[in-house]
Amino acid sequence: MSIYSFAAVTPSGKEVPLKDYEGKVLLIANTASKCGLTPQYGDLQKLYEQYGSQGLVVLGFPCNQFAGQEPGTSEEAEAFCQVNYGVKFPIFAKTDVNGPDASPLFQYLKGQQPGTADSSDIQWNFTKFLVDRSGNVTARVEPKESPETMKELIESLL
Repeated sequence: MSIYSFAAVTPSGKEVPLKDYEGKVLLIANTASKCGLTPQYGDLQKLYEQYGSQGLVVLGFPCNQFAGQEPGTSEEAEAFCQVNYGVKFPIFAKTDVNGPDASPLFQYLKGQQPGTADSSDIQWNFTKFLVDRSGNVTARVEPKESPETMKELIESLL
């Protein structure tokens, strides 16, 4: 099994195989529109603009599991990112990242990079995972760490 075994669903319900991103460096994050960390959307977009031509793709997965900070529909979450932060990277449908309904993708990511907490559960919005061009999950960056701190890691994978 690899990252390319999974698919993501767009806000409009279209399934996108992650195999479509094979050979790219992926930065995958669970996101939210009404979180104190929401400005990280802007930081993620900057990284996407800076490194996209070299092969970085940012994938955002809105999640409402943390204090109800993504209350709207998937379409509303996508529009919020585009309007308020100029996000051009793919935003997928709302996704559970923990618990019995956690998406298989996030179960896999947590299994590959369990983090530093007592459990591998995602602790909050804007947990970020880096995947190399071969599909290996190489890093997990916790929510309070700015995406900007990931530049060196991203550059090492490009």
